Parts: sequence; structure tokens; C-alpha cells
Amino acid sequence: MDITDNSTSLSRRRSAPRTIACALIPRFALLATLEERRALLTRPLALAPEPGGPQVVGETSGPAEAFGVRAGMRLGEALARCPELALVPPDPERAEAAWEEALRRLEAIGAAVEPGRSGEAFFEAAGLRGLWGGSLEGVLRRARKAIGPSVRLGAGQTRLCAYATALRARPRRAPVIVPAAMTCAFLAPLPVGLLRDRLSDEWERVDLPEKLERLGVGTLGELAALPDAAIADRFGKAGLRALRMARGGDEPLRPRRAHEELVERLELPEAASGPQLERALGLLIDRLLAHPERRGRSLRRLRLGARLAGGGSWRSTAALRRASADPTRLRLALLPKLEELPGPATSLSLRALETGPPASDQAALGGSAQRNRWRRLAEAVRQARAVAGKDAVLRVLEVDSKSRVPERRSLLTPFTYTDDSSATPPGSSG
Repeated sequence: MDITDNSTSLSRRRSAPRTIACALIPRFALLATLEERRALLTRPLALAPEPGGPQVVGETSGPAEAFGVRAGMRLGEALARCPELALVPPDPERAEAAWEEALRRLEAIGAAVEPGRSGEAFFEAAGLRGLWGGSLEGVLRRARKAIGPSVRLGAGQTRLCAYATALRARPRRAPVIVPAAMTCAFLAPLPVGLLRDRLSDEWERVDLPEKLERLGVGTLGELAALPDAAIADRFGKAGLRALRMARGGDEPLRPRRAHEELVERLELPEAASGPQLERALGLLIDRLLAHPERRGRSLRRLRLGARLAGGGSWRSTAALRRASADPTRLRLALLPKLEELPGPATSLSLRALETGPPASDQAALGGSAQRNRWRRLAEAVRQARAVAGKDAVLRVLEVDSKSRVPERRSLLTPFTYTDDSSATPPGSSG
């Protein structure tokens, strides 16, 4: 009898709906860039395009949004809508460092955090109730104390629901919580423009909500009522993702792994350039390799950043073909990035974004040719994903080859590597 009761209670706990909390500080990158100049927020203001990046504006102030200017809009269109728009040089390094500190404080209360953009984070709140008062309100109050009073907090069953509640919440006020049974009813009257903040791809953020609005789909409820086949035929994968979010569906959270801060910074003399910058880069590489938190690991992906003398900051990412701790190889990979520097810099920084195996590991001398080919292929996949993201290498998986709908015949799935000596690498004949 006791065993049955225990199994019943365990199944109830597993079937209990999850509760995702959203911690949001709107315009965080703009606020971090302005610092003491926040009085400028009363004017039409936007972050200028990053040097070397796409010509789109960053986060905007409230008066700029009143003119229809929003983040991700082309610079020419933004200036056409608001000729008085003032552009502020972006400072992504400062914003990233400030938000990283906030994320670490949030993780210190026990939250497994999935970071979004600067000023935005999601975490599972239901599992923390036992630590902070036994209620969701207690968990969110502790999260506000960790991050700061200016954060907006909301909770719901999905990321979109939690994000929408955080937008409705106000600083220093009680958080907004939507029960799981009310998810669809809460999302239905919201505008489809809310999807713009939740779609990952640049094209999806800019084009998909606008096209839906032009087709007469103004709310998430209207989008949720449309048939799957029509959305897939018109918008493809991005449309199906938006349809799933509008219906209250979501993917599991992907919390980031705990990691150490591997970064070195160096102040530069006035008007440093040419050989001086190269020597400064060499010094940064030596310091990063000597960092105690590296623990002998090799480096696979690095970010070179600089604070510009004219205001703002610049950064560029370099991915190595093979993870290494050789200072010569690191120098050869990073030197071309210095040529992209848009102007005089007052400081340089070097951050390790991804580490590899210990640098003392030796290459295998034995093993079959097939297994060695698999290992080289797996290394090539890791290099491609380090540069272009997790969806850089995909394979075609046949699902229903006789289907009349093209989207149902096959799917794209991430290529996975299995260390199996009996497996045959793609493209080999035996």
C-alpha cells in the first residue's frame, strides 16, 4: 500500500507542469552604454550599428519607439521614420560584463539559467520553492534581491508566456504569474509582434511578424487558429516555431553550464597602433595561457575585444581549426582580427569562449583507419559549429518518403558522431 502511494505521488510530481521564470531588464544594453548619461533617454535615441556588423540599429529609447523605430531595423529606415534620431556608439563589452555579473548572482541562489540577450534570462522556478519560502512568489522575490530592484519578473508555463508577464510587470512591484491552465487564454489577445523578441534568426525577427500582420493575423490567438499545413507552406520552419509558441508549446530549457571566466585585459597607451598592438596581443595571449583557471586545457574559440577612444567598444571572434595552446598558432589566428579594429583603442581584452581537451594529450598512434576518419570528421564538425553555431552541420533523415507534403518526407537533424569502430563514415565505400 505504501509503495503504491509513493509511486502515485512520484508520477504526480513528474506530470506537474513546469514553471519558467523570466528576469527582464528592458533596454539593458542601452542603459549599460549610457551609464551616467541616462537623462538622454528622454530623447529619440538608439544604439548605432556595431563596427563591421549589419547596418541595423540596436536598442532604442521610448521616444524613438513612439516614432516606430525598433531594434533590428535598418539604419536608413530608422532615420527616415525619425530624422531627429540620435545614435550612440554601442558598448557590447560593458553590457555583456554587467549582465554576466547579474547571471552569476542569479545562479548563486540555485537557479539553472538559460541566458538570452543582455538583460534577459530564463530559469525553472518550481524546483526552488523549497529553498525560498515554499512558493513561487518567494523564489521571485529572492531573484529580485539577487539581481537588483530594477528587474522585472514574471512566470508562466513557456518562455513566451514568462516573457510577456515580465513585460507587464513593473520594477519594485509584485511579479506577474500565469497559471498553466491559463496559458493559451493569456497569450490569445497578445499581438504577434511579441514573437519578434522570441525568434532567434535575424530574418525571422524582422520579417515574420510583419508578414503575419500584413496578412491580417494580428494576435497570437488568430495565429494559433491557423492550420499547420498552411503555415508550413507559407513560412516553413520559422512559421511552425511561431505557431507552436502561440499555442502554448515550447522546448525544454537549455541552462548554460557552469564555467570559469577566462579573460585578460590590458590598458593601452594613447594612440597605440601597428607593432604596439601586436605586442599587446602577444602579451594578452601569454597571460591567458598562464591563467590559473585554464587548468591545462587548450583553446578552441576566442573573442578579441577593444574599448574605442571615441566611445563604445568593438569585438571579433576567432575559431581555431584545431584546439590548441600554442601561442604561435593563437597569434596567427588573432593577428588578422586587429586589422578590423575601426579606430584607436584604449584597451584590449581577450576572452576564451570555448575550451578544448588538455593540451598535453597526444594524438593516437594506433587504431583503425575507419576510426581515425571518424575522429577527423568529428573534429571538423566541432570546428564548423564553433564558427557557425549548433545548426551548422545537419543530415537528412527520411521520415515518410511517400507523403504528398514535402515537409513530411524528410527532416534535417543535427549530425551526431558515434565512436564506433564498426561504423562507416559518410562517403566511404566500406
